[in-house]
Amino acid sequence: METHDIQIHTEFIRLQDLLKFAGAVETGGDAKLIIQEGRIRVNGEVCTMRGRKLRPGDRAVLDDELELVVK
Repeated sequence: METHDIQIHTEFIRLQDLLKFAGAVETGGDAKLIIQEGRIRVNGEVCTMRGRKLRPGDRAVLDDELELVVK
């Protein structure tokens, strides 16, 4: 599994924005579809809320192939 550390300078980042920022998707529409399909796990649990707030220490995994760690 490929892992990327994503440094944020705010209190949180929304899941759909994290996917776009990390380059995992090209558009917000792509992020919405991937999230609604249940292909994202946040901290080990499937997440279907694209507005979910992720804070430093949280992990998002896409299709068990790409892990994004919020720093």
